[in-house]
Amino acid sequence: MPTPPLAALPIRRLTFRDRTACADLSEDRGWPREEHKWGLLLTAGKGLGIDDPEGGLVAACVITEYGSWGRPDLGAIGMVLVAGRYARQGVGRRLMRHVMSTMGATPLTLHATPHGRPLYEELGFKVTGRAEMLRGDFVPDGAEPRIATRAATADDLHAILRLDEEVFGTDRTPLITRLPAFADQLRVAEESGRLIGYTAAWPNMDTHVVGPLIARDTETAKALITSLAARTDRPLRTDIDVRHEELLVWAKARGLASVAFNSVMTYGITDLPGDWTRRFAPLTVAAG
Repeated sequence: MPTPPLAALPIRRLTFRDRTACADLSEDRGWPREEHKWGLLLTAGKGLGIDDPEGGLVAACVITEYGSWGRPDLGAIGMVLVAGRYARQGVGRRLMRHVMSTMGATPLTLHATPHGRPLYEELGFKVTGRAEMLRGDFVPDGAEPRIATRAATADDLHAILRLDEEVFGTDRTPLITRLPAFADQLRVAEESGRLIGYTAAWPNMDTHVVGPLIARDTETAKALITSLAARTDRPLRTDIDVRHEELLVWAKARGLASVAFNSVMTYGITDLPGDWTRRFAPLTVAAG
């Protein structure tokens, strides 16, 4: 049988069973395999991919929808990958156009690498912000945080969801309710019995990724990161909104070094909803 032309290969829905093929695709492009993260994204979101007739995937991406079931307020696009042997043949553009068509009038967001940004700009996405990736072994300063933190319990879930929706600007229940099983740590900050922040640390290769990081203020964010770091022997990794300059300076002084910058881009809206002053880091840039 002759191999069909690349443009004729169908785009299909990916499932949890495709996570190994997705990890292979990540590895093919020099990214970490991140099977644990792929598993979350393929269950909490919608994976789309193109099968390679010779085996594996030509391309893949994930869309995570937020808001009402069936009527999302926002769609986050992530993990847009094309196998190296099919690069620069219009596959990524075709996949993105398909996503944008299926999402209709739903506003979209994504974090773009410098390599991917020109394509997204061509498609109409606008840069609305930046995030700085940090990584390193956290070195505590010895000071006792003034903000009380503790491990989250099942009784905290409702308050976490309520706070998250208030800060993020739309309902993320399908994603956030997976955190207790997905993360190695889920911690909250509280004051006078009221939840004022929460965060998680989830395993990704040899690191623990800090995210989401939702906090009333910078001091609360510092206390939450410190509490996570005290309970892991892995390096930490996180992506902090560059507008949070004080937290970035503090984290770098504690041993986390700058690794890369990503552009936060939107389509159909001029800025992300919610309260950025309390939104310090995403769960993962792939999910917005």
